[in-house]
Amino acid sequence: MATPAPTILIDRETYQVTRDPRDYLTPDVWEREVTLLMRDYPFDTVMAERLFSAAVSYLITAMEKWGQHLEIGCGRIVDIAVHVFILDTLNYREFCAVNFDGKFLEHIPALEYKHDGSVERTAHVIAANGFPVDWPLWEADFAKCTPCSPGTSCH
Repeated sequence: MATPAPTILIDRETYQVTRDPRDYLTPDVWEREVTLLMRDYPFDTVMAERLFSAAVSYLITAMEKWGQHLEIGCGRIVDIAVHVFILDTLNYREFCAVNFDGKFLEHIPALEYKHDGSVERTAHVIAANGFPVDWPLWEADFAKCTPCSPGTSCH
């Protein structure tokens, strides 16, 4: 029998935003990733910005929480922006090197999606880490799943 997911005890309104995801990339790289999202998906600038902001907040949190076995993972909608960034390998590698002590944050997807509440927990971990959380983007996948591999410290 699977271990039940921990209950979220903090309401989303109680978190304080102290960090801006834009601080972790140059404006040129930020604009490039937003443009790539609009090129490859039917997103306007507003949606592409929302998604990339969520992706950066998630990736920085994954780096900072590395090794804590939190098994955090984003849902499918935010994962689109994560993948667009990963595929722009030069910029993603540099982002990892600068923000992850010279290391590279691996992406190890699970073969099957898990439905364990990890997307909701991840949104709360990101919020507790000081980043703004675009709750509707995250809530869209709360009841679904995260594609990150269980038992790994991947993102």
